[in-house]
Amino acid sequence: MSVLARSVGNAFRNKVRTAAVVAVLAVAIGLALAMLVANQAVGAKVQDLNTSVGTVLTVNPAGGQGFEGGGLPLTGEQAATAAAVPNVSSVVGTTSLRLRNAAEAAAQAAAQAAAGTASGTQTGPGAGPGGGQGGPGGASAATLTTSLTAAIDAGTLGGRNQAANGTTGTTTTQPARSLPITATGTGGEVDSTGKALTITEGTGLGDYAAKSASALVGTTLAEKNSLTVGSTFTINDRTFTVAGLFDAGTTFGNNALYVTLPTAQTLAELPGELSSMIVTVNSLDNVESTKTALQSALGTNTADVTQGQNLESAVSSLGSVKNISFIAFVAALGTAGLIILLIMVMLVRERRREIGVLKAIGARNRTIGLQFVLEALVLVALGSAVGAAVASFASGGIASALISTNTGTTTAATATGRAAGMAGGAGMPAGGAGAGMPQGGGFPGGNPLGGASQLLTSVTASASPGVIAAGIAAVFGVAIIGALIPALLTARIRPIEVLRGE
Repeated sequence: MSVLARSVGNAFRNKVRTAAVVAVLAVAIGLALAMLVANQAVGAKVQDLNTSVGTVLTVNPAGGQGFEGGGLPLTGEQAATAAAVPNVSSVVGTTSLRLRNAAEAAAQAAAQAAAGTASGTQTGPGAGPGGGQGGPGGASAATLTTSLTAAIDAGTLGGRNQAANGTTGTTTTQPARSLPITATGTGGEVDSTGKALTITEGTGLGDYAAKSASALVGTTLAEKNSLTVGSTFTINDRTFTVAGLFDAGTTFGNNALYVTLPTAQTLAELPGELSSMIVTVNSLDNVESTKTALQSALGTNTADVTQGQNLESAVSSLGSVKNISFIAFVAALGTAGLIILLIMVMLVRERRREIGVLKAIGARNRTIGLQFVLEALVLVALGSAVGAAVASFASGGIASALISTNTGTTTAATATGRAAGMAGGAGMPAGGAGAGMPQGGGFPGGNPLGGASQLLTSVTASASPGVIAAGIAAVFGVAIIGALIPALLTARIRPIEVLRGE
């Protein structure tokens, strides 16, 4: 009988024990493979963040980092100046708009007029066209009317903001208001983080430097208003056609739309003005030097150039997840190796007489060692097959759990640090959409980590064949070592000593 046939037969000699060993190995190997898949997915996401968002600088009007800020708006001439700075590969200007449903705006205006008649005066930050508040840097995001209905209700927090922004000196009931719809005029097909828009249906807007009657609409907003590619809607009585639908990764981010930059400037009646600029640097190594050169070229009294601590927090959190997943992979791999070692020690001790007989008839040590190694590999192969199936289902959940735990801690710490610099949210517009900060209650994307947080939580752990194969190869390597050690130690004993002991 060949060594291979004898090894396979020995592996199934006791079927109950074999099933138990395979089950235990499957759990350990499955956990090891799941951790390896999570580690690879997080590593790929870190690289993606560094190569895409990591090379992006944001330029806002000087002093425009909060709702108490001031300063002058940015201009197209400054965008040209930024584009001429060495190592700058692209500059995308944006203009932010807030859209209110036309019927809702009319009801709000009527309520304000009634309140003004009753009290003889109108007060509060709600005064003005559409009740729009200024955005960061004092560059007020124009508030326009639209036929669209916002996809998100104001809720409790929105209601509090509305109460704070209402009229005083009267008991007139204010009509319910929904969150505003964010409209961004952009000079290129990128979102607020500088990452390319994820268009799920339709096409982009073509020439972003020209006026257009086309728009990109978020999936949430499109679903709320029953819009599809080719549907139409109005902004300030001007008709727009849906050219495509995009997915920003969050419900709030999808309560938005994009138009070309000249179109937004025309709607806002602010030709040549920009809310912010997204500057892409040609290399991660040149970011710091380009940031300094860009600030010098634009002037410290004119513009603020930031790289975004959001990205650093996101990458740091992902780095922690990557380290944890790698340590867990090594621990699970070591556990699998220890299980194999203990099993083979037990099998070798049970077969000391068999080893003695093989030695007596001339079997070499390497033949005996090979027999036990092959037997161990049969058990590992069965455990790996089951473990790979376990990993394919568990890797995504494990990665999500690790990421949510770490990002939750990072988000809390970041929010606490920034809360001191914010005025408790008082006076912020419902939804907080403003120039340069198109989403969320004062934070891009509605999260202290900003757009980087959306990218961070979008890590997808998929059990690719290459990663699984690498993990199984590591397991087989550990199995060979675990099987050889007890087999070779026993094989060195002389046959007469083994048989006498029996």
